[in-house]
Amino acid sequence: MPKPYAESCERNRAPILSVLQRYLGDARQVLEIGSGTGQHAVHFAAALPWLRWQASDHADHLPGIRQWLEEAALPNTPPPFALQAVAGASPGLQPLPPEPEDRCFDAVFTANTLHIMGWDNVQALFAGLPALMAPAALFIAYGPFNYGGAFTSDSNRAFDGWLKARDARSGIRDFEAVDALAQAQGMRLLEDVAMPANNRLLVWQRLQR
Repeated sequence: MPKPYAESCERNRAPILSVLQRYLGDARQVLEIGSGTGQHAVHFAAALPWLRWQASDHADHLPGIRQWLEEAALPNTPPPFALQAVAGASPGLQPLPPEPEDRCFDAVFTANTLHIMGWDNVQALFAGLPALMAPAALFIAYGPFNYGGAFTSDSNRAFDGWLKARDARSGIRDFEAVDALAQAQGMRLLEDVAMPANNRLLVWQRLQR
């Protein structure tokens, strides 16, 4: 099977890394939700060798992620595990990792996922975060967002139309609605960073309890 590849990962990895380096200096365990091809996991783990970068995604994507991880052979990238946002009566992230050390991450990172899944799954993702985050852990999300219900660019408007034509449940999310989900899970926004191509990098921190 050919190794999966996404050009967007090559384009956005450097600006994302520049922000991660500012926030993850003291991190030891980072969970990536929706690792996709695995390109980000390899690039960020290589640049942040002091931490353990745990990739995860739907089970269908794990073989491709393993190809990237095995080729890179980094000491801080354990095998990826299956994890997805599940909506319903008990929304959350499932299945939970079997090992206790995989349920207490210093940071959770996700890129280009919130606009791909349905809103009920976005809600499920946020509902499931506390079970995987240490006290004062960070949640970092990359992608396009609307502000005040308005698109930030014509290209984002066109992208939203493309998304909805492919899957009516998807679409660029309103920052305010996503921030409200984070606040409901005991997180506060630390920074909203402008990124290339009309994307943003949002950084929340879980309030210690």
